[in-house]
Amino acid sequence: MEKQWAIRLIRLAAIFGLFGAYLGSHMAGAGSYAMKAVHVHILLVGWLSMFAWGIFYKNYEVRIKKLVTAQAVTGIIGAFGLGIGMWLFYVKPFAISEVVNLVFFIAGGTILLVSFALFLAVTFFIDKSKA
Repeated sequence: MEKQWAIRLIRLAAIFGLFGAYLGSHMAGAGSYAMKAVHVHILLVGWLSMFAWGIFYKNYEVRIKKLVTAQAVTGIIGAFGLGIGMWLFYVKPFAISEVVNLVFFIAGGTILLVSFALFLAVTFFIDKSKA
């Protein structure tokens, strides 16, 4: 179970990393740093966190398998939700209500916070005999 999630998270990290690097190079080329916060969160949450979780799951076996799935799924939803929510909030590409933008932003961040709390729990349920 952990090995499947490890490769999924590492592949998603690579996608986030490529997109984050592209966004950074686009901002530098355009001379506009309007999406700086989005760029940073895509790289930190999408690339770095997903990669770290993937490496953790590659190296450790967790006794409660459903906890691994819950953490990975909420991490993925939260990373996408926060990134898209921030983009909607800061860039305002559509004529959407500020409240809708803010709710999307907050929901993504909250789901991500749940994922980090679940990851903390995961670290206490590793199989020490195989660590």
